[in-house]
Amino acid sequence: MPKVTLQSIADEVGVSRMTVSNAFSRPEKLSADLRARILAVAEELGYVGPDPAARALARGRTGTVGLLLTGRMSEQAADPVATEFLVAVADALSDHGLALTLITAGVGGETVPARDVPMDGALVYVCEPDSTDLAWLRRRDLPLVTVDQEALPGAPAINVDDRAGARAAAQHVVDLGHRRVGLLNLHPVTEEAPEATPPDAPWNPPAAERDRGWRSALGAAGIEPLEELAAFRPVEAAYDAARRLLDRPAAERPTALLCFSDGYAAQAMRAAESLGLKVPDDVSVVGFDDSSIATAVQPALTTVSQPVTEKGRLAVAALLDVMRRDAAGGSPADPVRTVLPTSLVVRGSTAPPRA
Repeated sequence: MPKVTLQSIADEVGVSRMTVSNAFSRPEKLSADLRARILAVAEELGYVGPDPAARALARGRTGTVGLLLTGRMSEQAADPVATEFLVAVADALSDHGLALTLITAGVGGETVPARDVPMDGALVYVCEPDSTDLAWLRRRDLPLVTVDQEALPGAPAINVDDRAGARAAAQHVVDLGHRRVGLLNLHPVTEEAPEATPPDAPWNPPAAERDRGWRSALGAAGIEPLEELAAFRPVEAAYDAARRLLDRPAAERPTALLCFSDGYAAQAMRAAESLGLKVPDDVSVVGFDDSSIATAVQPALTTVSQPVTEKGRLAVAALLDVMRRDAAGGSPADPVRTVLPTSLVVRGSTAPPRA
């Protein structure tokens, strides 16, 4: 059968092609009865609607926003913080009639999503600054907003006050009387060659800021912490690193652990249990994020709360503002760097050290 087009419907109804087009894209220009008749004929003929690519070309926009992620989607789905952020972004975009396109950094092949997928703008979420995918987005001159990373020149940034949150966590264990403290932080391992990753490779900004916050409070108290780094995946990496911190003679073992995330903290609690140690009697454990993990473990986790959902909503709002300015052809506004506050949530995983 020949392909059904707008002209096919127009001939059947006895109206112009533009009238049929208005029935789909500008319904306010037609009476309700005429539009209903056009749509009925279109359904009878099997018309599936205007071609999305052609509509995007005519409008000058695609109706979708990209989100550049580091790591596979399976990793994001396993992380409650990343999942909460993705849901917040998707919901905020949906409120404005926009779709979300997920772009995984480092995808090879004939199609490079960051280069080839149509989008009106993009959010860049914890992505390496030298990422080739980020370079493609910038080369396309798309409206961009960064989240949880160093700001790009001329682009708004949404960040969390990781340093202040970590400082509060460290001060909490200091105030409890702990003097032997361990840090369990993120290792900057690259997927391409983990064994070749230099020890001084740059961390992602949240990990670096949390390290600075911990050391600020501990240094002021004259405490030199022990430290172990663990890759984000697999989860056993954090477990193994925590065991290395805790599997020491009692006089050398940390009595408190400050962890990169609630997920790391949960693995630290598992490691302590495997060594016959009780939390918080033998070792206090502090997480970061206040995710669903924090209240799922026993004892409930002392942690630093960050406003993940608000972070997603603000990121979308900032991007929509840039997109509107870009579409209007006006001069870009000075980029704003928003830093969201954090707060310490004290629960049962921390206590004074044994005498």
